[in-house]
Amino acid sequence: MAIIPWRQRRDVWQPFREMETLQDEMNRLFDLSLGRWPGRNAGLMESAWSPTVDVFESKDNIMVKADIPGMKKEDIEVSVRDDVLTIRGEKKEEKEAKEKGSVKTERFYGSFNRAIALPSPVDEDKVKASYKDGVLEIVLPKKEEEKPKQIQVDVE
Repeated sequence: MAIIPWRQRRDVWQPFREMETLQDEMNRLFDLSLGRWPGRNAGLMESAWSPTVDVFESKDNIMVKADIPGMKKEDIEVSVRDDVLTIRGEKKEEKEAKEKGSVKTERFYGSFNRAIALPSPVDEDKVKASYKDGVLEIVLPKKEEEKPKQIQVDVE
């Protein structure tokens, strides 16, 4: 009896290879439908991001804190119109980091536009904004006529 060397047969069904092909096709479809270039290892939110915000309301003010790390205050624009606060800006990608070549990138770059409907009318002329340590703080004073009025209840 002769010994025949083992060779992988090409006509044998290989379910794992077919699953890998199916996954590659699904990834390609998602890349095209989400506006990403095929073959790039980009997160879902790479091209569209917006800062996270907290909104607090007190008797006299509405306070908004937005996390926008790594930006200059000149690159941030804050506006209020029709009781909607809009925060715009652009976070530019660092050229030095791009030249070095990256293995993995999770930080977001690009422009953003965040609109927040305010819970009550504010005095647009008295809005104050400050930016420190990557946190944008906005104080929006409520309009005088919109502040809740205390009504005294008489007990008989």
